Amino acid sequence: MPVLDAATTSALRGYLERVTEPVELVASLDASPRSQELRTLLEETAALSPRVSLRVAEGADADARTPSFRIQRTGTDVSVAFAGLPMGHEFTSYVLALLQVGGNPVKADDAVLDQVRALPGGRRFEVFFSQSCQNCPDVVQALNAMSVVNPGIDVVSIDGAAFPAEAEARGVLAVPTVFLDGEVFGSGRMTLEEIVAKLDSGAADRAAEAMSGKPAYDVLVVGGGPAGAAAAIYAARKGIRTGLAAQRFGGQVLDTMAIENFVSVQHTEGPKLAAALEAHVSAYDVDVMPLQEAVELTPSLDEGGEHQVRFANGATLAARTVVLSTGARWRTMGVPGEDAYRNKGVTFCPHCDGPLFAGKRVAVIGGGNSGVEAAIDLAGVVAHVTLLEFDSALRADEVLQRKLRSLPNVDVVTSALTTEVLGDGAKVVGLRYEDRTTGDGHVLDLEGVFVQIGLLPSTEWLKGVVELSPRGEIVVDDRGQTSVPGIFAAGDCTTVPYKQIVIALGAGATASLSAFDHLIRTTAPA
Repeated sequence: MPVLDAATTSALRGYLERVTEPVELVASLDASPRSQELRTLLEETAALSPRVSLRVAEGADADARTPSFRIQRTGTDVSVAFAGLPMGHEFTSYVLALLQVGGNPVKADDAVLDQVRALPGGRRFEVFFSQSCQNCPDVVQALNAMSVVNPGIDVVSIDGAAFPAEAEARGVLAVPTVFLDGEVFGSGRMTLEEIVAKLDSGAADRAAEAMSGKPAYDVLVVGGGPAGAAAAIYAARKGIRTGLAAQRFGGQVLDTMAIENFVSVQHTEGPKLAAALEAHVSAYDVDVMPLQEAVELTPSLDEGGEHQVRFANGATLAARTVVLSTGARWRTMGVPGEDAYRNKGVTFCPHCDGPLFAGKRVAVIGGGNSGVEAAIDLAGVVAHVTLLEFDSALRADEVLQRKLRSLPNVDVVTSALTTEVLGDGAKVVGLRYEDRTTGDGHVLDLEGVFVQIGLLPSTEWLKGVVELSPRGEIVVDDRGQTSVPGIFAAGDCTTVPYKQIVIALGAGATASLSAFDHLIRTTAPA
């Protein structure tokens, strides 16, 4: 039975026409159905291009993990490897690896690629992924690109669901999880720039020095989500000097699985939309500074003067106006054990990490739409789900509640206050909660806790500088103006009543246009 449908086969054939160097697919297989499925995929791929061939490894050439394969540029040491089947979200990583190993240049900033080439060889990366994880391809593709650019860097991407015993033995309870030379290197979404920065100890100092030497901006956008992207685009279109500094481009959009309410686009996924936003910003004259966390804002004391924004790396940027679009992050429970067992059973993404809990017992914290949707998704993978809701009733839409109640392996507990996450030092083993009605304490034996209790604005660094609401949101008027002249804000970090992508985009444009209006109405100091 074919692995690829007709449309995918046709698209893959078109991509493989770009292969300029001979590529060999070297497979390590056994008699399992999973190996047969991988063999079929590789055979179908090899049949689409005369420059791609398939060989089954034997003896010492075979990998200990089966099924697995490597994509090798014939006659060279340029290669990347996969253990398991690179389908789902990782199919794009498979196609991109074929192209890059096959001679297509890696598309990245030249300075970053030079950093990769300068890294010492003899390093081995292993990254665990799941096919349903929308965050994993960024990490897999970044590491694969490093391996192609610097063949001294060895990379293998491992499907955790295909090798559950190894994943459990190595304590992998969240994806993506990256090991370097057998030790944990990082967990969660990482860009190529972030990975290189962790390996190149002098990168942060060089970035700080370069940033501090930049002249003042007319508009400095802090944050790279939809609001920040819109603000940067609208400012740049006015022909004024525009900068954008952000920890990661895309913000919370990167963690969104499906987007079906973005007007004019019936369906997309968060990472795709984030990439499109970044490409759109890059088409304009915007000075983008990634991997930058703002830690202090010093407003100008003079109208028309320069505000100062200091970053975690020590650099300071000046700007006549600032647009704050720092977004929001997952709200945590704030109970003992939560931080200690994060990514060791405590997680926030059912789509990414759910497959790692197959056949296990888990809890979902939160009875809103996100919590109930998570419980529904997980019920099809895990042995049992207990949903805990603080209020006396679920808050999710009724259609979701009906679906939840129809599932035989889901229990719902309301009026439940989670008080502690229990672990054995390596992973989660249970959860303690209190019945808010009776005061009785209870313990659940389980292996995973999925936290789905909303978002918190990323504004702690602004306390005492601009007016914040009791929830920590930046107070703005209908123009995006904060309590400080010349400082504007937009998106999920503000008091805007509805936290939606389309609203953040509009708010970013509003804040940027307001910043421009402020600039033309004030005179810069001599």
